[in-house]
Amino acid sequence: QVQLVESGGGLVQAGGSLRLSCAASGRSFSRYVMGWFRQATGKEREFVAALSWSGGRTYYADSVKGRFTISRDNVKNMVFLQMNSLKPEDTAVYYCAAVQDGTAAQIMDGRVYDYWGQGTQVTVSS
Repeated sequence: QVQLVESGGGLVQAGGSLRLSCAASGRSFSRYVMGWFRQATGKEREFVAALSWSGGRTYYADSVKGRFTISRDNVKNMVFLQMNSLKPEDTAVYYCAAVQDGTAAQIMDGRVYDYWGQGTQVTVSS
């Protein structure tokens, strides 16, 4: 069992940066692939980034490559999403999620994830 709590969202101007955090509880945290997803108002949830348990495999949506960086600290049971050069289209509720493992296609598909946080709002003004 893994519980996830996101923080770090807020209002930022275009071109600015935010760092999202996800605190995980549960003894098996280090065994999980961790992902970030987002959902804008009126749109479907979409994949943002994911990271394998060791940190050796990373996955990014094309829309955030080169701007966002996912990282994790397995000692502190934390996952981070550093977001730079933010754009108004990045505005959404961002969710942290956990899944035991999968193929690249599965890891980028939110339907396979077992645990989800409650989300944190990110708003980017133009």
